[in-house]
Amino acid sequence: MTEVKKENDNVILIGKKPIMSYILAVITQFGAGQKEVRIRARGRAISRAVDVANIVRKKYVKEAQIKSITIDSEEKENPQTGKKVNVSTIEIVLAK
Repeated sequence: MTEVKKENDNVILIGKKPIMSYILAVITQFGAGQKEVRIRARGRAISRAVDVANIVRKKYVKEAQIKSITIDSEEKENPQTGKKVNVSTIEIVLAK
C-alpha cells in the first residue's frame, strides 16, 4: 500500500499557543522525514513565526536553512464593523 502525501502535511499555522508548541511541531516534521517545513502566520502572529524559524535554526535543527520568505496581505471583513481591512501574512520555508 502506498502512502498518499497531503499537500498541507508540512505546514505549521502560527496562532496564540505558546511558542514552544510551534517549535516542537517544526522539529517533529523534520524528524518525520520532511525536507522542508512551511511556517505561516497572519497579523500579530507574524513576529511569533519569525521567532519560531530563528529558534529552530539556531538551537534545534542547526542544518535547517531559510529557503524562502513570502509576504502578502489578505482582505478580511471586520466582524464588528463590517468594514474590509488588510491583514498581513508571511510564509517562511525552512529546508534541511
